[in-house]
Amino acid sequence: TTSFSAKVALFTWAQTTVDFGKVKRNNPVTHEFKLTNTGNAPLVISSVKASCGCTVTRYSKEPIPAGSTGFVSATYNAAALGVFTKTVTVNANTGEGSTVLIIKGEVIE
Repeated sequence: TTSFSAKVALFTWAQTTVDFGKVKRNNPVTHEFKLTNTGNAPLVISSVKASCGCTVTRYSKEPIPAGSTGFVSATYNAAALGVFTKTVTVNANTGEGSTVLIIKGEVIE
């Protein structure tokens, strides 16, 4: 008999939601979401999409080897007053396919 083990990449996130709390207006805030590839194949992030133009993203562009770490960074431009909840969808070659990260808080004067 032959055993077959699939090579897969897996996300393990330190956290998938961040609450900035109260943020002063026109004071952009950034959070870097840390991820670890806990699979046994290189993890490749194919796209990172923010739910609105008010959120700018950066992410690990190179393949993340098994056991290594990467990041997805989200910067929210706090221009509009009030409570906000924004999402960042991360697509990769993982079993889950995609992960939704959430940033939230309240913009005050």
